[in-house]
Amino acid sequence: MTDSTSIATTTRRLSLLAVTMLALGACAKDQLADQNRGAASPGSARDFAVNVGDRVFFETDSSDFTSSAIQTLDSQAAWLQRYPNHLVAIEGHADERGTREYNYSLGARRAQAVNDYLVSRGVSSRRLRTISYGKERPVATCNDISCWSQNRRAVTVLEQPGAGF
Repeated sequence: MTDSTSIATTTRRLSLLAVTMLALGACAKDQLADQNRGAASPGSARDFAVNVGDRVFFETDSSDFTSSAIQTLDSQAAWLQRYPNHLVAIEGHADERGTREYNYSLGARRAQAVNDYLVSRGVSSRRLRTISYGKERPVATCNDISCWSQNRRAVTVLEQPGAGF
């Protein structure tokens, strides 16, 4: 191999390495941009859902809170006090077992329980409203406990600041 061939080969390899590094760098920048695009700004609905938690789960046929639900609700109450311009709709849900009427009533009890808890923690009742969807809006659909447990929930939905009910 001559010196000129060796230099040409080395130059090609370095060029290929440089192109590869530039491509990898561009991918990293795109990933960072995607992450920043999804970043939750303080006081936003995304901030609430990601950093506080917008839902609590219940045991079968119950509107009593688990210890995990209480922690989430305490965080929700603190966040809602920090950002008092948000109005809130509390959605009550049930799993597919039981009649439509019974599950509608159970969803209403769950939503009201969350409402009452938030009020007890200092959130103004004028900012809150409840609605029950019963078993009509499942987040998971299958016929076993893994789905049913995801559907036994209350979801705290932030309304736009300044929007009336």
